[in-house]
Amino acid sequence: MAKILVVDDEPEILMLVRMMLEKHGYETIEARNGEECLQKLKENPDLIILDVMMPGDDGWEVCRKIKKNQQKKDIPVILLTVRTSEKSRKKSLEYAGADAHVNKPFEMAELLETVKKLLKL
Repeated sequence: MAKILVVDDEPEILMLVRMMLEKHGYETIEARNGEECLQKLKENPDLIILDVMMPGDDGWEVCRKIKKNQQKKDIPVILLTVRTSEKSRKKSLEYAGADAHVNKPFEMAELLETVKKLLKL
């Protein structure tokens, strides 16, 4: 089953997303900030769920770094964020190069559907 890297600075969100994914058979890796996310790329996740609003580099900058990395650029990235405006969605998809933008608070079904679609399951 797919390995998913979940990145969020809020422990409750990390736990919620991890439990949901594991309940559906996914393996999870956790990171609490952008720097930790970039370090955990060496564990070769199949997909990344990345918060935007974090201390240090925000999710948009972290996503850009992933998409510029020749070895890691094909890993699908879902940006999960409270930034729900059209401008923020555009920044996620066009500036950061994310594969999807999901608003917080999120519906579990929507997040799972997005994960399945990006993993082509």
